[in-house]
Amino acid sequence: MTRPTWEELPDDVINAVQEQCGHVLKAENATAGIMPGVAARLDLEDSDRVFFKAIERTHEAARLHLRERWAGQSLPADVPAPRMLWSDTIGKWHVMVHQYVNDNAHHADLSPGSKDLPAVLDTMALLGALLTPCPNGAMPVSDNVDALMAKARHMLDKPSSELANRDLYEAAIDGFGLSALRGNTLLHYDLSAGNLLVTRGRVRVVDWSFAARGAAWLEAALFAPRLIEAGHTPEKTDELLSTLPHWHDAPRKAIAGLAAAWTLFRLYKAQHGPEQIRQAHARAADAGRSWLAYQQAKG
Repeated sequence: MTRPTWEELPDDVINAVQEQCGHVLKAENATAGIMPGVAARLDLEDSDRVFFKAIERTHEAARLHLRERWAGQSLPADVPAPRMLWSDTIGKWHVMVHQYVNDNAHHADLSPGSKDLPAVLDTMALLGALLTPCPNGAMPVSDNVDALMAKARHMLDKPSSELANRDLYEAAIDGFGLSALRGNTLLHYDLSAGNLLVTRGRVRVVDWSFAARGAAWLEAALFAPRLIEAGHTPEKTDELLSTLPHWHDAPRKAIAGLAAAWTLFRLYKAQHGPEQIRQAHARAADAGRSWLAYQQAKG
């Protein structure tokens, strides 16, 4: 997607950032990712670096920026995430600045046999421990899942000839209720290789735009299709997740219903999302469908 750049920001925004952080010698604008708005690494005069985000107040995704700002203000200090250093609303723009994870960091490799995978699973367990009870002010996770369900229902309204495996999805959705998702853990909700940065064997969790309060097992359930997409079988995925606290507390019908909604959302995006990311969503949907079929077979 095409993002606005640091250089295109109004002078009052640039001046405010430099007043807080120091003179910006260079901005390396991010090109990867699907979140809208400005995202850039800023090289500062004192040889420091920070990561900068900004979005127009009127943009439909501004609420996600503000949710990430809330998370930056609310995460306990020992959570393995870059600290938010400053945030503000300046004119028509919401802005925030985070610590920069060093240049040697890489996106987590989730594939079978990866050296990153044990650290990722350990980090997930740590998040559950550190973020229970949930900090005050978090949105309920049902707000996120409602968006999935809206797209799922749109897909289920299509003619039978346009949606393969309809019976699989309908059976899972019919047995699903949002009440099963209630809990008192702060969830990242969008753990993926792109949001897990590994440096010197340690994992840093970035982009808390979808942070929400819910059941502790949800983080693992939403992570399952990511493991399958990375090359794990559903059986191996279940085995890996079984090492996490609370996974055995997860209601099977809720896992299946969530998997169906997650997968149908990706199918919707594969058909109607931006052209450049449709294939990625289609691959994710294939992984989600595999995970759903496995859950349904388990009963």
